[in-house]
Amino acid sequence: MPSSELPAYVPLAETTRSGLRESVHFGAVVGLTVSGGTGYARGPVDLPVFPRSAAKPFQAAAALRAGADVEGARLAIAAGSHSGQDIHVEAASKTLAKAGLTADDLQCPPDWPMGRRFRDDLLRSGGQPTRLLMNCSGKHAAMLAACVARGWSTGDYLDPAHPLQVLVRSTIEELSGEPVAHTAVDGCGAPQMAISLTGLARGVQAMAAAAPDTPEGAVIAAMRAFPEYVAGEGRDDTRIMRGLPGAVSKIGAEGVIVIAAPTGETAAVKISDGDAETRARTMVGLTALDALGADVSPLSELLSGDILGGGRSVGSIRPL
Repeated sequence: MPSSELPAYVPLAETTRSGLRESVHFGAVVGLTVSGGTGYARGPVDLPVFPRSAAKPFQAAAALRAGADVEGARLAIAAGSHSGQDIHVEAASKTLAKAGLTADDLQCPPDWPMGRRFRDDLLRSGGQPTRLLMNCSGKHAAMLAACVARGWSTGDYLDPAHPLQVLVRSTIEELSGEPVAHTAVDGCGAPQMAISLTGLARGVQAMAAAAPDTPEGAVIAAMRAFPEYVAGEGRDDTRIMRGLPGAVSKIGAEGVIVIAAPTGETAAVKISDGDAETRARTMVGLTALDALGADVSPLSELLSGDILGGGRSVGSIRPL
């Protein structure tokens, strides 16, 4: 680490402008059938990647396994990357309060709201970045609640050797069916554990199939019931779970998304350039699910996008 050889990523989406191809997004995508077999694969789907925030459902399940007192919307936001809306701040604050903690106990960095409209509103009102506004505050609050429930220390809860993070690691390895390949520091300061795209899809598929009275099943049920807490208004995770009831979707930074269809097919995507505008990964993931036979027709507006010129459509971005 890092490898001396670049992964053999393949073209997955292209943009055209006024009739000429302008750019191509490379990456990898894997799709699992209902029975768990690999039914769709393009690119190096078995090489380790950082799931980034797509690992949050696993981390939320580990917090529940440790006894965290989180449920409903507060559990959904523990598995989410929220936009910084008032409802999100309230949910994370409530989790902390129920554990006898405050925002001062969070070790995620202060940040602006992820949602542009909410960030702009805060700027206009003279507000400042806070730890609660950071998109991972729900996850961190749940981690702290787990530490309180088990009597573990809270000041070092992000240390990879802390009992909570050891539990997160074992949960990821159990659900993904493979060992963690590498551990790094995520943007929020928490340990970030690399697994393959296949392992990511396998783990989320296992959670989606779990009984509702298990920690894994409870996390998925909360995400399905409260999709606005997994992301926020106008964002892809929320749009997918609202438009396709029963689906589960979780985006991660640097071009990652994992989506489980209501019927069980599951896809995981890594866009190699990081997909900074979040324009390629969703359509690639949904295209994989469609190839597996899942009905994604209610989300047809997410299967392609317009390229604008002079305020009008002059091209498109589409999966390859």
